[in-house]
Amino acid sequence: MKGSQFDAVCYRTEQREEPIPLKNLKSGEIGYSFGCTYGGDTVQVRMENGELDSWGKDECAEVNS
Repeated sequence: MKGSQFDAVCYRTEQREEPIPLKNLKSGEIGYSFGCTYGGDTVQVRMENGELDSWGKDECAEVNS
């Protein structure tokens, strides 16, 4: 995802407390955002099975975007 998309996802996640569905472009997995790390340009995601992961902004995209 581009920088502006990353910023929008992080804003909605952190300011509106809205979990955004994201797809990992490498693995095809779906996760829901719950936080962002701006220094590393990563999104913290909760997987559908409950596990937690961190994806770089270049390896994921918003679902239905």
